[in-house]
Amino acid sequence: MQENRVEIGVFIQQAAAVAKLPGIVLATGRWAGTIRRKAQRRKLLVMNTLFPTEPTVPQGFFYTSGFITESEEDQLLKAIAETELHTFNFHGYEAKRKVASFGYDWSFESRELSKGRDIPPAFLFLVSRVAEFLKVKEEEVGELLVTEYPEGAVINWHRDAPPFDIIAGISLLADCSFRFRPYEKARQSRKSLISIPVSRRSLYVMKGESRSNWEHSISPVKHTRYSITLRTLRK
Repeated sequence: MQENRVEIGVFIQQAAAVAKLPGIVLATGRWAGTIRRKAQRRKLLVMNTLFPTEPTVPQGFFYTSGFITESEEDQLLKAIAETELHTFNFHGYEAKRKVASFGYDWSFESRELSKGRDIPPAFLFLVSRVAEFLKVKEEEVGELLVTEYPEGAVINWHRDAPPFDIIAGISLLADCSFRFRPYEKARQSRKSLISIPVSRRSLYVMKGESRSNWEHSISPVKHTRYSITLRTLRK
């Protein structure tokens, strides 16, 4: 991703240089329009050639940094510290991470959705803000999941449980590397792997193709990280 950012920076500089061709500002009279049109065509040619035409992230994936403030992050971390977390168990395997689920809870053993504990008041401001961002009603947010990732913890490749629709995640305390690959094994390759740096206090959203046609994972975290995942229910 660092290389991509550097390359994009160079592309922008080159495009900007084309936009500032000598003589454009000073040109007057009958030649002014011709020079502007040629410069604009050259600018568009550079932009179309240098920037990739295919999306660099799966369709339906959105990411925004600084979704919450440092003060709000501290508020959420305090609420998590007062929340009882338990080791995540998947088909008898105990993962390294700990979780606490509120709202509707999905059981991997029975593959059923059941109503669980109400979302604690300390998290409701976040539910409201995420719902506004997603343009859904607050009551459509069916689950709030708190996860603790100790150093070295991962999430292996998966898609979220079928009853859930839109997935939104907020990172706390540390950054992580979020990865995508096609869900169909025939389409999986090293070139199809997409890695996205996700910073603390940011928000990512998965819906549409990024939710259904891709699976995701999180690389081993370098420092203790917390996340709050909000999921809407399918209608």
